[in-house]
Amino acid sequence: MKTHYLIWGSLVAATFYACDPKSSESIESSMNEDTTEVADEAESRPSPLEVKDGQISGKAFKVHYGSPAVKGRTLWGDLVPYNVVWRTGANEATYVELASDMTVEGQNLPAGKYSLFTIPKETGTWTVIFNSEWDLEHGHFQYDDKNDVLRVEVTPVWEESSQERLAIDLENPGLVIRWEKLKLPITIQ
Repeated sequence: MKTHYLIWGSLVAATFYACDPKSSESIESSMNEDTTEVADEAESRPSPLEVKDGQISGKAFKVHYGSPAVKGRTLWGDLVPYNVVWRTGANEATYVELASDMTVEGQNLPAGKYSLFTIPKETGTWTVIFNSEWDLEHGHFQYDDKNDVLRVEVTPVWEESSQERLAIDLENPGLVIRWEKLKLPITIQ
C-alpha cells in the first residue's frame, strides 16, 4: 500500500512540476545551453569540418572531410600506416557527392554519394576507394570492402614544401589531396 501512495504522490508532484512555468523556462534554458555547447564543440574540434563545393569538368561535385593537422607528428607509415585503409581525413568518413556520372582515372563512377578511402603505400601507387556507405561516423573502423563501388590506382607526388592541414581541393586534374609533403592528384572528368 505504501508503494501505491509513493507512486501516486510522485506522479502528482511530477505533474505540478511540469505545469510550473518556471520549470519549463529552466528546461528551455538548459536545452539552449546544451545546443550552444554542441555548436561550440563542433567549432573547436581539433580537425575542423571542411566542405568544398564546386564543379569538375562542368559537373557539380562536393567533398566533406575532417581536416587534421600534422602537429609535428610522423604521418606516413606511422599515424597513417602503409597498406591499411585510411579514411582520408579525420573523425567521420570523408565523402564526396557527384550530381552526374563521372569518370575517375578513366573508370565510370555513377552519380551519388560515396565515402572516400585511400590505401597509402611506401612506394608506388596508392589505392583510392569510393564506397557506397558514405555516412560512417567512425571512418575506416566501419569500412567494408563489400561496399566498394570503385577502386583506382593513383601516383602520389612528394613535394618539398609541407602543408600543415589536410586539404582536399577541386582543381586540375579533378580532386587533389594534400597533407604534409603529399600531393595525391586524382583525375576526374
